[in-house]
Amino acid sequence: MSLPNYEPAGELKIGQVGIANLKIRTLDIAALAEEMRQRVSRAPKMFERAAVILDFGGLTQLPSAVQARELVEALRGAGALPVGLAYGSSENDALAVELGLPLLAKFRAQYERAGGEVDIAPPPAAKPAAAEKPQKAAPVAAPSAGEPGLMQVASVRSGQQLYAEQRDLTVVGTVGAGAEVIADGSIHIYGALRGRALAGAQGMENARIFCRDFHAELVAIAGTYMVADDFPRELIGRAVQIRLEKGKLDIAALD
Repeated sequence: MSLPNYEPAGELKIGQVGIANLKIRTLDIAALAEEMRQRVSRAPKMFERAAVILDFGGLTQLPSAVQARELVEALRGAGALPVGLAYGSSENDALAVELGLPLLAKFRAQYERAGGEVDIAPPPAAKPAAAEKPQKAAPVAAPSAGEPGLMQVASVRSGQQLYAEQRDLTVVGTVGAGAEVIADGSIHIYGALRGRALAGAQGMENARIFCRDFHAELVAIAGTYMVADDFPRELIGRAVQIRLEKGKLDIAALD
């Protein structure tokens, strides 16, 4: 008798400016659609009609155009909106052309301004340095030692987005419901967190989130997220720290 498979068919991570990356691990269209339907039902404000990038990089073989179209329609029926494919091989490029979908990066290198809705704090100016031998670029942008973090003294109100590029973010006030704070480093919130907080936005897995009064809608570190329905009830309203531990978010009390 075969053992039940508890591994999810698709791993969903939250990317920049509300775009999610769905890495397909098992081409089980029914299972993928059901998982998405459950995500939408648990957090409709987050996932209903959410823009999703399909990433077939976790499969040993690309789906056919017919299978890919079936998956797109199934996800639409579950409440999500597939908007493109993640970059991959030349065959992946050809599949995108056949589907009439664009190729998009899994996660953009940095946040882009969209009608002024996203407040991007520029990174500190780099100090001039002597000429050195060329070095390979680091795969993940992370705050450099000694760089000051971005401090937000006023509260972040509903509908606002604040992004600290290549550094930590400190919010002295409250992050209101419907607001979103994002940092390439860690996030420190001295008031209540009632909206969304996304740390390690460019893949920094050792980033953390700290807050004094935990009532979040969603938290994420390096794309791995957790929504309000999944938070431990006993930690609501308490001071907590959130970190990524073995690929999963760990929320622990600080008081």
